[in-house]
Amino acid sequence: MAHRFHPTLLREYDIRGVVGQTLGEADAYAVGRSFGTVVKRAGGSRVAVGYDGRLSSPALEQAVVQGLQDSGADVVRIGLGPTPMLYYAEAVLDVDGGIQITGSHNPTDHNGFKLVLGHNAFFGPDIANLGAMAAAGDWIEAGSEGRGRVGTVAIMDRYAARLVEGFDGAAWRIGWDAGNGAAGPVVDKLVKLLPGEHHVLFTQIDGHFPHHHPDPTVEANLADLKALVRSKKLDFGMAFDGDGDRIGVVDGRGRVIWGDQLLGIFAELVLKNRPNATIVADVKASQALFDRIAALGGQPLMWKTGHSLIKSKMKEIAAPLGGEMTGHIFFADEYYGFDDGLYAAVRLIRGLTRLRRSVTALRDEMPDMANTPEIRFPVEESRKFAVVDEVRARLAAAGATVDQTDGLRVSTADGWWLLRASNTQDSLVVRAEAKDAPSLERLITAIDAQLADSGVIRP
Repeated sequence: MAHRFHPTLLREYDIRGVVGQTLGEADAYAVGRSFGTVVKRAGGSRVAVGYDGRLSSPALEQAVVQGLQDSGADVVRIGLGPTPMLYYAEAVLDVDGGIQITGSHNPTDHNGFKLVLGHNAFFGPDIANLGAMAAAGDWIEAGSEGRGRVGTVAIMDRYAARLVEGFDGAAWRIGWDAGNGAAGPVVDKLVKLLPGEHHVLFTQIDGHFPHHHPDPTVEANLADLKALVRSKKLDFGMAFDGDGDRIGVVDGRGRVIWGDQLLGIFAELVLKNRPNATIVADVKASQALFDRIAALGGQPLMWKTGHSLIKSKMKEIAAPLGGEMTGHIFFADEYYGFDDGLYAAVRLIRGLTRLRRSVTALRDEMPDMANTPEIRFPVEESRKFAVVDEVRARLAAAGATVDQTDGLRVSTADGWWLLRASNTQDSLVVRAEAKDAPSLERLITAIDAQLADSGVIRP
């Protein structure tokens, strides 16, 4: 029995689709059946499975489990919780891989899967191979050994305890916004394990996301947290995305500290212990971050956007720290190297003691740059990579200075601008940064001109 996935479902670093349109339970079964086959053929036998709080996640989880069992793999169900809890389970339990059913920060009707195999990110060709296996029906039959067995492990308390292991920070007055996402129950446990005064918002998991969408990279989604920090006169606030692998931070004045700025804070901490270490940041990160890492005595490395791509690169070069502008922070220093918004939150609280500054003071020290946020806008799947290729050709003909690590990062006398195709959505991504507002305006004009030449108008 073969199965063909919708062509948009298999992405570069995870599997994502729209439930009822491009993603259904048959797809979840095929993911489990194919991944179980991969695990068994590699000599493994057990897979951990977790799921987030989306309305469709329990049914997809059940189908994944059935697919794994039918491949002869044993399943360890860890239940409802954030993606990093699944990563943690895969790291510490006697399993050979892991699958998290999660729609991450995408719209309510989206869902998907993040996979780990043998403590390594499972992405790119690995995911493409799942598609080929399913299409060919190239699956192990459970055979004489029978279907895989299923057990459950309650790991949330152990995970929360690991987050605060070695805690050496001071007491602060902190706001927490879980956005009704999967991180909520862990936040409720964390605030009881940490010193200080804590005020929590929306820790009840609700797949309708009734208060705001759980994506801390969109400033409008931080309005409730900002209001809480101001009304209670808190020291700072932290928010998490739908599956808890990303963090957003606001200081005591309600100013956002973006992912690349947060990485600059963590770089100062890590480089105190590991001078000259390489720190990885994605291609969307501010030039101020790369300059900051170098000034602190570290080696900055610009790499491709995507949680699996950053994790894999860090492991390849033994980097102790990495991150993305979107708030994925990866600690291999004292931790496992995966992206964990909750662990990043604890490390921030711990780090303030070593840095002897408040979050607000750290934000005050950051250079004010004229830049855009990450701007995403829809483009047909069939056109998004083609537009980037067309712009690349025109820039080459014009002799422009272009870094092609991931998409096009174009440097000019005014600053830099970026154009890349999203690997998770049918969209293009644009960002620009300059020394002042007039320079930024010129960069944006240049971007819009290139897009217009490819028949695309940025909203």
